Amino acid sequence: MNLNRKLRMGMVGGGRGAFIGAVHRMAARLDGEIELVAGCFSSDAEKSRLSGEDLHLDPARVYPTYEAMARAEAALPTDQRIDFVSIVTRNNTHFAVAKCFLEAGFNVICDKPLTFTLAEGKKLREIVRKSGRVFALTHNYTGYPMVKEAREWVRTGRLGKILKVVVEYPQGYAITALGSKVEGAITNWRADPLVAGASNCMGDIGTHAENLARYITGLSIDEICADLTTFIPGRALDDDGNCLVRYKGGAKGILFASQISNGDENNLNIRVYGTKGSLEWLQEHPNELIFKAADQPRQVYRRGNSYLSDIAKANSRTPFGHQEAFIEAFANVYRAAATAIADQVAGRKAPKGGYDFPTIDDGVEGMAFIDTVVKSARRGAKWTKMPAL
Repeated sequence: MNLNRKLRMGMVGGGRGAFIGAVHRMAARLDGEIELVAGCFSSDAEKSRLSGEDLHLDPARVYPTYEAMARAEAALPTDQRIDFVSIVTRNNTHFAVAKCFLEAGFNVICDKPLTFTLAEGKKLREIVRKSGRVFALTHNYTGYPMVKEAREWVRTGRLGKILKVVVEYPQGYAITALGSKVEGAITNWRADPLVAGASNCMGDIGTHAENLARYITGLSIDEICADLTTFIPGRALDDDGNCLVRYKGGAKGILFASQISNGDENNLNIRVYGTKGSLEWLQEHPNELIFKAADQPRQVYRRGNSYLSDIAKANSRTPFGHQEAFIEAFANVYRAAATAIADQVAGRKAPKGGYDFPTIDDGVEGMAFIDTVVKSARRGAKWTKMPAL
């Protein structure tokens, strides 16, 4: 990072009982380059205060509202105020919180999806561009070393021309909600359209599948034929979705996401088929990447080895044979964003190749994906064009 100090981080959301807030904090501090110094951890001021106590923060820098936090931090001397804020709130608040901190002059790292609607996403993109601040979106699966290796295979032509992409994200956690008397039945704000937006399953995990496919292949979606289903009675939003995809340039795709796939845990996986060969990666076995070709045995590449690309090696922390996974992948997104923020703080120019983290543009693409999927499904699974962005 080369700043001669740690970056000072603030957080909005992620208080007591919030899973994703703890994940962000672990990822941010993994490399010793970032320190959490301030936050508004809940819309409940008392819960925010107690969460600050849990994290051993200075009570003066634990705030009752995010607006008060942005004002107070901006008023501090430059050698004390936060360098960036991490937003880990619910979908319907992302836009307002990000706007507030960007306009106060702060860099932002935001959980996905970007915003509540595509229209909000486009507005936020303009705010980011006008601000000149760093904006990173935590599509954390892009942080895995072997995902980066997969992208290098595509970039260097090892697969040839891409013909087909199959990406899946089945989970089974919501199946318990089918029975109201089932112990541990899942209820979730992501099923509330006033909080989550137009989609539950596709908005929550389908966007990860879309982003992973685009990150590895570089392909942009042209149009989608989508079928969304709500299997759990009484819910207003989808818990399962199936998409046929036509990519710009002629490749075809299949994308499905599900929260009622009984017995599956977090089975995100992708297969990319080209004219010279194909690749396969499974999130539950993230340290391996498989290469397949018609005229040779399948080959398994493993994280941490010297035969991998420089980008894959640079995103590994432990030697071969020692497993790395979810937190480390998340941390790679934070580390890349921290490098960009440190360069900005130090007045350094961005490197010629830019930085390797999901940006505001990736967030807008994700919102366009959700919007198109929902429109297609509402029209009876009709082919629907992705909007111009």
